[in-house]
Amino acid sequence: MTKLESTKYSVLDLASVTQGHTPADSFRNSLDLAKKVEEFGYTRYWFAEHHNMANVASSATAILIGHIAGGTKTMRVGSGGIMLPNHAPLIVAEQFGTLASLYPGRIDLGLGRAPGTDQLTAHAIRGENFKAVHNFPRDIQRLQQFFSAENSHSNVRAIPGEGLEIPIWVLGSSTDSAMVAAELGLPYAFASHFAPTYFMDAIRLYRENFKPSASLDKPYVLSCVNVVAADTDEEAERLATSVKQFFMGVVTGRRQLLPPPVDNMEDIWNMHEEAAVNQMLAYSFIGGPAKIKKQMEAFLDKTGVDEVMATSHIYDHQARVHSYKLFSEIFK
Repeated sequence: MTKLESTKYSVLDLASVTQGHTPADSFRNSLDLAKKVEEFGYTRYWFAEHHNMANVASSATAILIGHIAGGTKTMRVGSGGIMLPNHAPLIVAEQFGTLASLYPGRIDLGLGRAPGTDQLTAHAIRGENFKAVHNFPRDIQRLQQFFSAENSHSNVRAIPGEGLEIPIWVLGSSTDSAMVAAELGLPYAFASHFAPTYFMDAIRLYRENFKPSASLDKPYVLSCVNVVAADTDEEAERLATSVKQFFMGVVTGRRQLLPPPVDNMEDIWNMHEEAAVNQMLAYSFIGGPAKIKKQMEAFLDKTGVDEVMATSHIYDHQARVHSYKLFSEIFK
């Protein structure tokens, strides 16, 4: 079996809102996509928690996870991730305990330490707790305690949640998160789809410092990447102008709903914006099946990751479904 054939492939969905459409449309498209990618052999389908972004509708992450899990049968569904400083660990334990009770053996809990938004919105979310010191490793351990059967003797219990096997993942975009995942012996998911700078250093540190735990005996690395696949390289490049405009909004602060593709980005961005966007999109796979397969083989040889999670900001829903279909086929 080749490295490509032994690598799991999954989906990250931000429930992107496209121009001319609403979040309700995004949620319908997410469910349709989830049903299709389950047929295509994808391992898991994650949502990312973001707030105060007109073009991203995945703010109520746990609710969307339930929506997708209820409409699919076998695929794992989870968070990539829940931003732990925004929530009391007990509430997260109860929410995911509820999900795992409804959909046993199918729920993942990925955890991040960022707010998933701007400082003003973070203040609105956290209220009086805004200035509280958040200890990410300690909060993960508190979550593990709430999920443990031993916690049944505690004065504070997560019902439902207690005694359930809910896999916890550490998410990150820096070397700090790598050390947390290694110390706790948890699987590590890296946000290489928008923060490529520390990716290679982070996964090296994670592997070198990994301590086996009750949940994981050896390091497990998931890398999130951008994927825009189409029947031809030219069509894929055209479709990818949507994600380039999306990230241009991130770079410039002028966010907009996900726009349709254009024939020429040169009419839209300047060279500084182009350089910044291309830096963020360093781990992107854009092209027809042959090109993407060759790029993915090289990527797996270089990184040795165990799983690849594709996120695809494609304006047209059917083109997005087709992209995920083509991407799945290169692993078979």
